[in-house]
Amino acid sequence: MKINEVFKSIQGESTYAGLPCVFVRTTFCNLRCGWCDTAYAFYEGVDRSVESVLEEVRGYGCRLVEVTGGEPLLQEEVYPFVTALLDGGHTVLIETSGSVPIDRVDPRAVVIMDIKCPGSKMSHAVHWENLDRLKQGDEVKFVIADRTDYDWAKGVLSRYPSLREHPILFSPVFDQIEPRQLAEWILEEKLPVRFQLQLHKYIWDPEMRGV
Repeated sequence: MKINEVFKSIQGESTYAGLPCVFVRTTFCNLRCGWCDTAYAFYEGVDRSVESVLEEVRGYGCRLVEVTGGEPLLQEEVYPFVTALLDGGHTVLIETSGSVPIDRVDPRAVVIMDIKCPGSKMSHAVHWENLDRLKQGDEVKFVIADRTDYDWAKGVLSRYPSLREHPILFSPVFDQIEPRQLAEWILEEKLPVRFQLQLHKYIWDPEMRGV
């Protein structure tokens, strides 16, 4: 696997927010979102064996692990890596852009899948078939840059009512939309979604890596 970084931090997003978590960030991404905050993972990384990464993760003594990127599902070795983590008793979260089929992911893992809004410039890349592949426990995330994104996300929820069987995460783009504004839209319209902030960007410098 080509690995960008491995580190332990506080989980900043999803329903697992606030928990200690080991992050395994892979290299490569097939998208170029306009608000991307991890562009350094497009190319930077080191080739490592699955076993060496597993050993490093075990060394942290933390049961919660997130595999992220970049786009982790682009690398063939990620699939057996995730299975090995699960076999070892870890809870595994997979942060994916939603542009790659998720049907090969070990069903014991928790998929946290983006649905890219227009503000990302990548909404054309959504692999809509993935919506039918989501299982109980998986989560869906919309990253909101403005009112257009918010209304677009509402439209998706209306067209795909089965999504409401999963936690729906609405996240404001950091430094692009006031969190309060998104929270007020959600409250005004009684939208049954979970508002979230990227906690790590409030705990540490938002440009800091390894947190």
